[in-house]
Amino acid sequence: QVQLVESGGGLVQAGGSLRLSCAASGRTFSSYNMGWFRQAPGNERDFVAAITWRGGSTAYADSVKGRFTISRDNAKNTVYLQMNSLKPEDTAVYYCAAGRGTFVVLTTTYSYDRWGQGTQVTVSS
Repeated sequence: QVQLVESGGGLVQAGGSLRLSCAASGRTFSSYNMGWFRQAPGNERDFVAAITWRGGSTAYADSVKGRFTISRDNAKNTVYLQMNSLKPEDTAVYYCAAGRGTFVVLTTTYSYDRWGQGTQVTVSS
């Protein structure tokens, strides 16, 4: 089973960029769909972006479309989230997740059964 570790979070000014990485252990990473979610204090965990196991399909929350890009490198067992034009409302703990490999992008929390510990992203105004 895959284990996930996020990195790349931090403090950035509005308009700046960050790239989050999620490194997966195990030899079956390429068989999992992957997703990024975020949770701000007092809020539910919300979908951000997702990618299918082969990387052929992606999906984004409306709030991040055109600013964030999800990608994966199956040779490196890593999924990325490139975040550009960051806004204060992007401040949250960001989690990566692994779910059953399908040709359909998974966008709900209950579709994923493996989660990382999260990485904090703070965007100052």
